[in-house]
Amino acid sequence: MSPLSRRPLALGPLAAALAAHLDTAERRWLAQGQAQVRRDPGALAALFPVVGRTVGREPLHPRTDAEDVHAWTVDAAARTVLLAALGPAVDAHLAPLYRHGDASERRAVLLALAFLPVPDAVGVPLVEDALRTNDPHLVAAALGPYALARLDDAALAQAVLKCLFVGVPLAGVAGVRERATPALAAALDRYVAEREADGRTVPAEVWPLVRAGRGAGEAGAMVGTGHAGAVAGTEGGRSAAGTEG
Repeated sequence: MSPLSRRPLALGPLAAALAAHLDTAERRWLAQGQAQVRRDPGALAALFPVVGRTVGREPLHPRTDAEDVHAWTVDAAARTVLLAALGPAVDAHLAPLYRHGDASERRAVLLALAFLPVPDAVGVPLVEDALRTNDPHLVAAALGPYALARLDDAALAQAVLKCLFVGVPLAGVAGVRERATPALAAALDRYVAEREADGRTVPAEVWPLVRAGRGAGEAGAMVGTGHAGAVAGTEGGRSAAGTEG
């Protein structure tokens, strides 16, 4: 069972950051778009592709590295706001918007999942599709709060490995340490063994997840024998000091 909440995130802070970034004409366009979508959900099919040209594609937050695959962009935030305007109709429109969209539109759909009451039958297949790609932006967007609360341990381990293979920094995947399990630690151990056998370095961000996953397994075992407190401060297995760097 995932320890992370399956409830949608509050849209307010994202919408406020977006409103602060837009000028008067852009805010008017977005408000009109929201109203149009509420009246006619099918209107979003025409609005969704033109968002980037209308409000811009730059990073949403100041001083954000434009190369950061985890960073929100203005168009992704605006598309999320428009998707939220669909209300209950989002179930029927989300998959078509993803399937027929370009990379930016698909990324926006994936990022928006965390803010929408999307059934698993609709949202999880989109996450799984994105995780099969080699696009770092799609992989990063897919492995967000929605996915972390729903993927089983094996699927999460594969998703983390995909991040490592395509160059998605794990530090930007909020909540991944809370989902660390022995299955994830084992998958990362195999990854480490392969890297070391090839004489390649192991990214430093791997070790905290390995330790967290091992710790989760040790805690579970010790709870069963009445010694859970003994886990505190242990790293288990290979010493990080002996393998990092």
